[in-house]
Amino acid sequence: MKKFKKMVAIEPTKLLPEWDEKLKEYAEEAIFYTDIPQDAQTIIERIGDADCVMLSFTSFIDRQVLEACPNIRYIGICASLYAPENANVDILYANEKGIVVTGVRDYGDEGVKEYAISELVRLLQGRGPAMWKEEPLELTDVKVGIVGMGTVGSLLARTMDFFGMDVTYFSRTRKPELEKELGMDYLPLAELLSNVDILITCLNKNVVLLDEAAFTTFGNGKILMNVSIAPSHEVSALKNWLMQPGNFAFSDTEAGLGTEVIGLPNVFAGKTNAGLTSLAKVRLAQKVIQNIEAFQNKE
Repeated sequence: MKKFKKMVAIEPTKLLPEWDEKLKEYAEEAIFYTDIPQDAQTIIERIGDADCVMLSFTSFIDRQVLEACPNIRYIGICASLYAPENANVDILYANEKGIVVTGVRDYGDEGVKEYAISELVRLLQGRGPAMWKEEPLELTDVKVGIVGMGTVGSLLARTMDFFGMDVTYFSRTRKPELEKELGMDYLPLAELLSNVDILITCLNKNVVLLDEAAFTTFGNGKILMNVSIAPSHEVSALKNWLMQPGNFAFSDTEAGLGTEVIGLPNVFAGKTNAGLTSLAKVRLAQKVIQNIEAFQNKE
């Protein structure tokens, strides 16, 4: 197995320190930066003559960076990679230049379902700073709509069905086997919005489905939870909706809602990603290394 000549992590990988050290073993030289670069020029300077670049989901490697760093052969994203149009790397252009780009799937989903249930219970039963209705509620029979039925959406659907919630969903593609398994109905987005009390969005990064019209259809006295790493909504539209009585918004990170709404009394956003528990970081690191080994073994 041939090592990289030089590996550069242009930003924190968000892996545990011992796994960063393990990563460095796959290169003759390794430089791991501990802060996030603020512009493309800084990224270019950090990469320099490296043939391997590692990053998480915060920084962007675009055409400008790829053209300025001709030695790159491999880019490893230490985060989820869904599709070229959603990635923080210009994968199509990278592939044109013969650069392999890899990412990871399905490493932190267990933490996300735990987050969703715990936060909903706190709000419905009034065990935190607010309570949704005048009386405490159970999850049982509450109408929840899930937008996006990939790995996370499917996991949430099964979990919420287990707790007796009334689950419906909207997705780009229908999931007939899951519909049959859970007795779950598929609804067009507008119909889903008008029929549920809790909406959970599980979308790829940079997919924005909720605008002013969508929030009007959704109505008031409702709960929005976004478990994506970026807003699934127009932030200004969310802010307007949150000005109405009885509405609440959740995300496990501030980035999932948008800075304009952080600090509002009916907004609850965490500082850490629910999918980045210590166990999830181990799964993530193992898959990152598997990707590197697969690449090096082919050379």
